Parts: sequence; structure tokens; C-alpha cells
Amino acid sequence: MHLYLHIPFCAQACHYCDFHFSTRLAGRVAMVAALTRELELQKHYLPAVPLDTVYFGGGTPSLLSEPELHALFGAIHRNFSVNPRAEITLEANPDDLTTEKLHTLRRLGVNRLSIGIQSFDEGHLRRLHRLHSAAEGEASVRRAQEVGFENLSIDLIYAIPATNHRIWETDLSKATALCVPHLSAYCLTIEPQTVFGNWLKRKKIQPIDEAIAAQQFEMLTSHLLAHGYEHYEISNFAKPGRYSRHNTSYWRQEPYLGIGPSAHSFNGATSRQFNVAHNARYAEAIGRGDIPAEVERLSEKDRVNEYLLTGLRTQWGCDLGKLNAISDTGRAEVLALVPPFVERGWLRLEENRLRLTPAGKLFADRVASELFWV
Repeated sequence: MHLYLHIPFCAQACHYCDFHFSTRLAGRVAMVAALTRELELQKHYLPAVPLDTVYFGGGTPSLLSEPELHALFGAIHRNFSVNPRAEITLEANPDDLTTEKLHTLRRLGVNRLSIGIQSFDEGHLRRLHRLHSAAEGEASVRRAQEVGFENLSIDLIYAIPATNHRIWETDLSKATALCVPHLSAYCLTIEPQTVFGNWLKRKKIQPIDEAIAAQQFEMLTSHLLAHGYEHYEISNFAKPGRYSRHNTSYWRQEPYLGIGPSAHSFNGATSRQFNVAHNARYAEAIGRGDIPAEVERLSEKDRVNEYLLTGLRTQWGCDLGKLNAISDTGRAEVLALVPPFVERGWLRLEENRLRLTPAGKLFADRVASELFWV
């Protein structure tokens, strides 16, 4: 079982981000109170077995103070059993990770950090509107290692506009030099409700160049594979045994509970729920003892298509036996659409599994959507 907590605050809005957050940090105390209350209200959503993972995402969870984090950990342990070997991850910005903060996080029980580096280039960081400097990014990783955090992940962004690939090559070299066991790399996307989205409408910036994005994805995969990382999901690479257990649970469609505004939950079978993405409305509803969530009942088609969308992104692919267990009709509909993608060299069918080829990984979402049972 898995638990996600959405911390909806950031010190500054990045120009590319469309996640739910607020820069009004004065609301943190009330929000933490609401989160602790929702943990109590939702404690029966998951089966009564120990949590295998806990994930603090956002937003910027590393903004929280020690008392705020202590309150959340206390509420988790009051309402849930936690596996002693649970993976407990906290997303962090480099500028928050002082030595004192790192010791606090370890003392509270955090055993994995996901650090939002994004780039080691000063110009790219300013363009993305990140608060930390390039030097702070590297220093934060080294401080975390010195304090004793071995299970570290860093985030990078590629396809940031540049005149050549030099910055991306340097980012990859610096990332592997830091010897972190996990790395997540995401193609820059321009979402409508972001600063970049507004700039694109005003033609202040150009659309992302798909050819450059593809080239940098191939550079990413070849560099990390050469340095001993396994490409276990489209955007995620890890040294052997260092996969993100929490994120893998999503791709394998295991049950999870999401706490906080905009958080999603999944019962592992036939329904999802989505909390309202509005801090005040969320807190008001929780204060009344209500869960401000929209519930979605999943049809057989929904379940087949979600399994395709998530499963094909991973190195394990889609198990045809599991597809058949969801719907034998759906399995037949999907398999009828597979041959052209095999011929094109994007999919392979072996050992009763559908997997993307290295070439097919460039078109993961397209392949999944064209295989959808409609």
C-alpha cells in the first residue's frame, strides 16, 4: 500500500510548472492541520496492511518546518501502520537543503530525497525561474550524501532551447559524476496555464523543437546506460535495485491514497478519486469532515487503456495475462492493433508481454493511445 501527500506551496513559481501550488506561504499552518485531519478521515481507504511507501510531493515539501513535518509524520503513524523498511521520499529544492535541514529530515524518518536540480547551467536555471544556483544544485547533493542519504534521485529537464547540445552534455556528465543512484529526466513541455504558455501565445518563445528533444532523449539514454543505469521507465533511470518503489506502484496500478489538494487516489481496481485543486475549498471541506473529491468509476475500457498507458512506459511492458484478467475482449481488441507497430519496430511481443523497443520509446504515448480500446 502506498501514501502520497501533496504539499501545495512553493517559494516561487517556475515558468514551466502547471502543478497545483500557492506562493502564499502564510497558509502552511492551516494546510498542515487539514492534511493531518484528512489522514484521519481517509485511513480506511486502503486495506489495513502496512504502508510500503510514503511520498511527500508538491509543490515543495522541503519548505515545511520541523514542527510541520513532525505533525504530518505523527498523523501518518497514528492512522496507518508503516512497514519498518518503507521507502519514505521527500521532494526538495536545493536551496532548502541546509545541513541542519538534512539532519532534521533523517531524524524524522525520511530515507529518500528527490532533488529538483533541473539543470546545472546558470542560464537555464534563470530561464526556468528556479531559485537555486548551479553551484547550490551540486552542493546540495554532496551535503545530502555527507549527512548519510544514500538513496537520492535528481530531476533534470531536457530540450530547453539552446544553440547546441553542449549544455545538455554537461548536465549529463555532472549528474553521473555525482554518483546518485536514481535520475528522472523530463522533456520540457509548454503547458497553457504557465508563464511559458503565455509567452508562447505572445510569440515570446518558440515551441519545443521535437527533433532536438528526440536527439537529447537519445543522448540521455545512451549516456546513462553507459554509466550503469537501467532505463526502467520512459523518464526514469536507476542503478540496479534503486528504482523508485513509490512511482513504480503507480505504473503497476497498485492501490494508493493521495492526501491534500489536487491529490489523486486509486483503489487498485475500479475507482479513482481526485481532490479539489483549490487550497481554501479543500481546507474548508476537510474542516467540515468532508472529503472534497470527485470519484470516477472505471469501466473495462478505462482499465484496459490505463494499463496500456502506464505499463508500456516501463521496462516490464504490459502482461497479456493481466490484460486478459481485466477484459478478454479488450485484450483481443488491443492485439488486433499490434502488428503494424511490430513491423515498424516500435513494439515487440515476447514472453506474453508487449514492450516498447528503444525506437518505440520516442513514441510511447502515441503507441499507447493508438492501441486504446475504443
